[in-house]
Amino acid sequence: MTQGAADDPFDDCELAPDAILGKHTFEDVLFTDETETPVNVLTGETPAHSRATVEEAKEFATSMDTDTPQIALPASIETQIETQSKPYTAAAFFHFKATGSIELHRAYHAAYDSAAFTVEFKADYESGNLTITVERVADS
Repeated sequence: MTQGAADDPFDDCELAPDAILGKHTFEDVLFTDETETPVNVLTGETPAHSRATVEEAKEFATSMDTDTPQIALPASIETQIETQSKPYTAAAFFHFKATGSIELHRAYHAAYDSAAFTVEFKADYESGNLTITVERVADS
């Protein structure tokens, strides 16, 4: 690269761009109809607050007021019980809960914020898989 460190979007990242270039699929990370929900041991039923559809989760994620596209991730059983929340939460598509590490999170975030890369993602709520594709923008 010929740009200075101040212009390098990966300056604060542990990973170089090569670690995220291309297509990467993160399996079973999205909220799905199969996402585990708590069950009341006395009644054997799922509490009303934990009942949700994928469509509700997707609508919730897309309703976030942010410039970064959001995805619906499963909320932990503990969170659902403690906060009486829905079984999903919204997060940036490159969130560490989806990518598996804070290092990948930071690298995808840097690429997404940089004009030097194109970043696309596909959230497949049927399989629970998230696919992120990163490519360098061709020099003009």
